[in-house]
Amino acid sequence: MAAPVSAPADSRSRPAVRDVVFVDGVRTPFGKAGSKGQYAQTRADDMVVKVIRELLRRHPELPAERIDEVAIAATTQIGDQGLTIGRTAALLAGLPKSVPGFAIDRMCAGAMTAVTTVSSGIAFGAYDVVIAGGVEHMGNHPMGEGADPNPRFVSDKIVDPSALVMGSTAENLHDRYPSLTKERTDAYAALSQQRYEEAQKAGKISPDLVPVSTRSDEGWGLATTDEPPRPGTTVETLAGLKTPFRPHGRVTPGNAAGLNDGATGALLADAETAEELGLPIGMRLVGYSFAGVEPEVMGVGPVPATEKALKRAGLTIDDIGLFEINEAFAVQVLAFLEHFGIADDDPRVNPWGGAIACGHPLASSGVRLMTQLSRHFEEHPEVRYGITTMCIGIGMGGTVIWENPNYNAGGEQ
Repeated sequence: MAAPVSAPADSRSRPAVRDVVFVDGVRTPFGKAGSKGQYAQTRADDMVVKVIRELLRRHPELPAERIDEVAIAATTQIGDQGLTIGRTAALLAGLPKSVPGFAIDRMCAGAMTAVTTVSSGIAFGAYDVVIAGGVEHMGNHPMGEGADPNPRFVSDKIVDPSALVMGSTAENLHDRYPSLTKERTDAYAALSQQRYEEAQKAGKISPDLVPVSTRSDEGWGLATTDEPPRPGTTVETLAGLKTPFRPHGRVTPGNAAGLNDGATGALLADAETAEELGLPIGMRLVGYSFAGVEPEVMGVGPVPATEKALKRAGLTIDDIGLFEINEAFAVQVLAFLEHFGIADDDPRVNPWGGAIACGHPLASSGVRLMTQLSRHFEEHPEVRYGITTMCIGIGMGGTVIWENPNYNAGGEQ
């Protein structure tokens, strides 16, 4: 005889879904990957330690033992980015041994996925306060190091061979959307550099950065600024750059993010705990979605991810007043903007420039987007909703919708 089925638990025992808030975010300065980069002799896990300690330093109102989880993403989880880096970095940072941690990987959207994963736990009541972030040391670990893609991906025609080379996927996107010309992508890239330079001069970038002690053959140093930006970049200087992924192509080192090192971290909490501890609220989480696309045109991923997230939130693109879009490639950003009828130079999009200027250390970038959006919200109480979105290797996109706690309903968006 089958065992009797137990009655369902009383619904009153199930926790109500709680509001999730983004408290604060920080990052290391981003460096150029390689032997001449500022982090050439710096460990990836030590960069994560710096952001964890900085979050605690900035928020003495948060007892370390109240942190329920540390989720850290890395795309290449070997060497100094391996060994369950969320847990090891938490121990190295001096958090109580009672604080657990884990590692996560969704390629470029690693930190974004760390945030959405722990946010779901906060909403469900499994966590009250969490640290989430990401790291990538592309100098120590070139993208794909140690990976062994199954040959059936290509032999069985599951994906086009170009899907495994991100620059080639960007060229494919140009092919698919002929209106996205090299001239447009160069113009967008120059604008990103210009906006970053203006934001830096206005003192908007440095408050997010935690200085990192660095080691080189010359001795000890201190990383205090991003290494990748190229001030004074113009469309003319970009026009003659080589196209490494295709002869006479359109993707160049000037209209794409470079190879970079860096780490990010964020504090998230449920709204009641934030109020109890006196933690500031930078943003409120509205919703998020991830979507898959053809891997050979992975750059279009933010489009269906955003449509999916907006639909689930009961919003439209017209409700969004600020956009932080990761600039893996300029063509990928323009594909998003063109789809939604947004101008290439819309001031609501990446107001302080983006990854083409400051760098894209793969799994860390999602939290940089979020941190900057929270800063934009402080300056724009007339804006209620903003999004952070990015394309993801192997054919995906991710979008997170946030609400501005400073929103003034009487203002104009």
